[in-house]
Amino acid sequence: MSDTFSTLEMNILLSKGLTTENIESIQNAGIKAKADFTTVGDAQTLSDVSGIELMVAENVMNWALGKSAAATTSATPANIVVDSPDIVKCVHCNEKQPRDYNSGDLCFSCGKQAEPVETCYWCGTTGPGSFCRSCGASHVSIMDFDIALLLKQEGVAKDEISTKIAGMDEATKKSHMSRAAAMRSR
Repeated sequence: MSDTFSTLEMNILLSKGLTTENIESIQNAGIKAKADFTTVGDAQTLSDVSGIELMVAENVMNWALGKSAAATTSATPANIVVDSPDIVKCVHCNEKQPRDYNSGDLCFSCGKQAEPVETCYWCGTTGPGSFCRSCGASHVSIMDFDIALLLKQEGVAKDEISTKIAGMDEATKKSHMSRAAAMRSR
């Protein structure tokens, strides 16, 4: 084993952010070759024994130990969760429902109806979820149901109704509600 860093190793250490003074302090700490970094073990220890910045120490240790950039101590691993397609989550608290869950049951966590049964303004069928399982229309809240029926009657496209309702202010909604009430009373 060599008693000093090779020219190539020196150039690599310089490219990782070390200065010549940093390299001297590493050598004074007893690290004289790439293999010595294995004994050091991690970036925090290298920073502690040599006095170099932690970020630079991470770069050096990743090179010395052969770690990829994605495996650095400062990188946060991505949490990927793959749920089964038959899992039902509560629309209120987002908790998973038990396997024996049936549409319309109450959530075991918050006590509200986990997947409210909605009536479709377009085709009139009922079902859970945010879309009608028969025609594909987006469900609207029960408060906006009459407005959706009015917009359908006025010839607004099925895919645009929920978007139009979401974009309405309260005054416009009240205006549409009074028109819907007047049409019902005829």
